[in-house]
Amino acid sequence: MGFIDTARGILGEAHVLTGPDASGYGRDFMGKYVAAPLCVLRPGSTAEVSTLLAAANDSRTPIVPISGNTGLSGGTYAEGAAMLSLARMNQIRDIREDARIAIVEAGVVLSVLHEAVQAKGLNFPLTFGARGSAMIGGALSTNAGGSNVLRYGNARALCLGLEVVLASGEVVDLMSELHKDNSGYDLRDLMIGAEGTLGVITAAVLKLVPLPRAYATAMVAVPALGDALGLLNRLQEATGGMVEAFEFMPGSYIDAHLAHFPDARPPFDARHDINLMIEIGATAPRDTTPGPDGRVPLASHLEAVLEEELAAGRVLDAVIAQNQAQRAEMWARREATAEVSLARAPQINNDIAVPLDKVETFLERMRQILPTVDPGADDTCVAHLGDGNIHYIVYPSSDEAALQDRLMERVEDVVAELGGSFSAEHGIGLTKLPSMRRRKNAAALRAMQAIKAALDPNGIMNPGKTLP
Repeated sequence: MGFIDTARGILGEAHVLTGPDASGYGRDFMGKYVAAPLCVLRPGSTAEVSTLLAAANDSRTPIVPISGNTGLSGGTYAEGAAMLSLARMNQIRDIREDARIAIVEAGVVLSVLHEAVQAKGLNFPLTFGARGSAMIGGALSTNAGGSNVLRYGNARALCLGLEVVLASGEVVDLMSELHKDNSGYDLRDLMIGAEGTLGVITAAVLKLVPLPRAYATAMVAVPALGDALGLLNRLQEATGGMVEAFEFMPGSYIDAHLAHFPDARPPFDARHDINLMIEIGATAPRDTTPGPDGRVPLASHLEAVLEEELAAGRVLDAVIAQNQAQRAEMWARREATAEVSLARAPQINNDIAVPLDKVETFLERMRQILPTVDPGADDTCVAHLGDGNIHYIVYPSSDEAALQDRLMERVEDVVAELGGSFSAEHGIGLTKLPSMRRRKNAAALRAMQAIKAALDPNGIMNPGKTLP
């Protein structure tokens, strides 16, 4: 109880949760990892985080940072550890419209930031299904991706500066607003994606972009994934690189979605195996000002390309959203992925990336391999097709751990053969530790372990995660 008493002295009784008050924090989003944390700490400032970490380091108390707890890899599992919630550190300190930056604390919820900057005609383009609960600190700690990586990049590409508290309690001020800074090692990028194993992100300087004045959104069916990549390239050329989202949903996912949401409408009158959701965003008046017929030129650009592709047989069907309600329906179908996939168990959620022109090859090889490992297994996927990130879900015939590990290893085999990565945007956490052990370059692992030992010599920061 020594550390808990110390923490109460720092934060006050109300912000150190124990027993039943802390138990809800110990269950992750998927319900796969359930733990009994020692306590939950709710600091309200960087100074309090600093004092807490210094005390934890002295007492060798493990610290597990937690944001919205919407991760999928067990990164917040905290049996017997103190969980550090940044939820009270939720201030948007500044929005600088001319510089197009936002200075925020780590506990700011992603959707709250979206609303704040959109009111000023700007956008923070990181977006995904959990944006209503995910926090900036967690998104940076996992280097989150989402649906707009194609145009804007992932979380790392959208961050200029950080404030980080190390295990020792030292505060590293990296809150740069610069787009160019070559003054030594890039500690900012080291902390982004480290999943709280090197320190706690407490604040960030984020890049903003102009809010699109108009969107053109469509569901498109194509004969093959090769046709999809060709369509993406033609759309990028036709629009000057304005494609924001290019999402793939196979027929198996559409079937599962309709079964899970009986009131939902199918995307087309006929069933198709390869369904794409495409969105283009524009800011220029030439693309966004309605013409005499009331149509926005951006939608006309999209329609013209799709008509050419239909005539050439490279597109089978297409539906363009005519209003915001139809656009929202298309996005809801894609963003229901977690809910739809969780409705069936057991499952293995593989978050992988392969080169853009190898997505079809990966899926074809897995269709051949899967029955040889588990004849009773089934699979589906959704993909950020424009950046090669596939959320490949296997439903094994049993929850036997050895079987699931064999299946995951075969996925890794194919990914490695294609020059891909076994982890794209969900982080390593606990789930991907076997993959790290098997697949990560040994010299790279040793370098990571050396960095961990240097910055967290007592091993208190999110122990047991990311590094095998």
